[in-house]
Amino acid sequence: MRLTHWTDYSLRVLMYCAASAQREQPATIGEIAEAHGISRSHLTKIVMTLSGLGLLETTRGRGGGLRLLKPAQSIVLGEVIRQTESDFTLVECFDAAHNTCRLDGHCRLKGALREAMDRYLEVLDGVTLADLIAPMEPAPGVRGGQRVRFVTGLPRPPDGAVRRPRVPAGGESR
Repeated sequence: MRLTHWTDYSLRVLMYCAASAQREQPATIGEIAEAHGISRSHLTKIVMTLSGLGLLETTRGRGGGLRLLKPAQSIVLGEVIRQTESDFTLVECFDAAHNTCRLDGHCRLKGALREAMDRYLEVLDGVTLADLIAPMEPAPGVRGGQRVRFVTGLPRPPDGAVRRPRVPAGGESR
């Protein structure tokens, strides 16, 4: 399963707002756009959708911005993804109206993929927005807003080694 950019950016907006919840000034679309290198106009559309879903409160004008309407621990990733993803049709046979597969009814791929999709969403139903972020203490001498560190929640390997990203031959890691 691959998430669309729309869902990816929706999750980023929600995570940013959750991480900024304790700030005096709410997060802004411009701030989030700059932090993630995303088009401001595209983020505006996403924010409007998230607001319509009852996840964000938006306030216009000076001192305005974005705040979560619900506590981060009550926003479930599986629900957000179901609301922001437009297509869960992994293969043609998932869509009865457009299915032309000649193996339909004799193939077990559809059932295996359906089960995989159900388990994928089941795992995400056990993860909240609060699970994805953790506040960091400001570094000595640093003033201003609260810095955050994003936590993946992934377990470390049994040997305690740190996983390093794979670097393609001849390439540099980001």
